[in-house]
Amino acid sequence: MSKNIIQAYAAMSPGAPLEPYQFDTGELQPHQVEVQVEYCGLCHSDLSVIQNDWKSSVYPVVAGHEVIGKVIALGSEAKGLKIGQRVGIGWTAESCQHCDPCLDGRQVQCSGEKVATIVGHAGGFADKVRAGWQWVIPLPDELPAESAGPLLCGGITVFTPLLQHQIQAVHHVGVIGIGGLGHMALKLLKAWGCEITAFTSNLDKTEELKAMGADHVVNSRDPNAIKALRNTFDLLLCTVNVTLDWPLLINTLAPNGQLHMVGLPLEPLQVSAGSLISLSRSVTGSATGSPATLRQLLKFAARKNIAPQIEIFPMSKINDAIEHLHAGKARYRVVLKADF
Repeated sequence: MSKNIIQAYAAMSPGAPLEPYQFDTGELQPHQVEVQVEYCGLCHSDLSVIQNDWKSSVYPVVAGHEVIGKVIALGSEAKGLKIGQRVGIGWTAESCQHCDPCLDGRQVQCSGEKVATIVGHAGGFADKVRAGWQWVIPLPDELPAESAGPLLCGGITVFTPLLQHQIQAVHHVGVIGIGGLGHMALKLLKAWGCEITAFTSNLDKTEELKAMGADHVVNSRDPNAIKALRNTFDLLLCTVNVTLDWPLLINTLAPNGQLHMVGLPLEPLQVSAGSLISLSRSVTGSATGSPATLRQLLKFAARKNIAPQIEIFPMSKINDAIEHLHAGKARYRVVLKADF
């Protein structure tokens, strides 16, 4: 078998069960790194791409963008990495490196040839995956390989807003939705030193959420409980993909507070200008993070012993894992162990 043949699991059409699939990647490009996959997280974004929810999928889809593995090949232009080194690859696989955002260290906002790891590119539900060397992130030795993958997507997604809004330990942060993203937000904010309120539709998880770092737990389906939090939050981090009572939530923001979107509701947000103007509030959003920010996150997680709570499935049981996630049973991130 050619050394360029990759064994993978692919969706051949929107929403189809994944099936074994192999393909020839061709020669490794000078700027690329090839990684032997050990573990790969399973994220709701993988489901969205498999199902073509965002109308951008290219079939066959080989999803998987929370990859942990070891470097097995380096292109001639790859820098700072070595064969055998354990690394991670997240949402982005390539960026142009010459547009203004890239030159400014904002590669995640690349306006050139940015390539998502799982859109028109083969991701980590495979035995090997390739990416541009800047996006192949060294894994600190202190981080367990099996649980580090979700930090590269879910983790960076909730870490970036803390830097963007200059959140400090004196701030009160609310987290809406304590699932794959939200539970990592609680752990990071606890290490950050913030006061934390968790919004959940399941109060049975109260003690578990407090163990993760929440100081307060609020029923997200109780309008009166939310009204009582008027003018409270310096940052309200929304991780869910559903439409909520946005005017009610905007009113929980303190002066200069931000409602920050990292979940992706498909319906437009209904927000009145007056609710923003009167107290200088704002609605913001962000994607994942630059290679430098990814490195910062992994170092911080290693220093503070932060790890996602995971469930491991063998990659050969990938369709079972997808059904588990789709049914809302994941607690709190699913990770696939390569067993090709």
